Amino acid sequence: MKVKHLLLLALTLSLFLILSGCVSQRDTMVQQGYPLSYADGFEDGCHSGKKAGGSMFDQFKKDVRRFQADPQYAQGWSDGFRQCETEQEALERQTRMSIEQQRLTEERKHDKWEEKRHLEREALKGIDTRGLENLK
Repeated sequence: MKVKHLLLLALTLSLFLILSGCVSQRDTMVQQGYPLSYADGFEDGCHSGKKAGGSMFDQFKKDVRRFQADPQYAQGWSDGFRQCETEQEALERQTRMSIEQQRLTEERKHDKWEEKRHLEREALKGIDTRGLENLK
């Protein structure tokens, strides 16, 4: 059962990485007209926010001098941190929910199997089954 959980988690993470594409968030923002300084800050803040949200693949990143001296970088960093932390937490929550849902499904299957086994035993109570041994 743990293998299924790990497989589901790996599948979810792989899908996320595939959907994130090859173009960086920074490049996309610059193409959309955001100032380079804001885009740099957003990208750094985003990595930091993902780390804070539970990502194992991101690191905290902040150019402290630039944050203090450049209001656009600081605003981008703050915006990126908040947005990406929230997105990462949602992804983590969804992964946990999927794993729990899979666990409950497996538990229900097991309970049905146990119930069927119990009913079969009850149905055969008091019946002489010694003659059925020859059917093996």
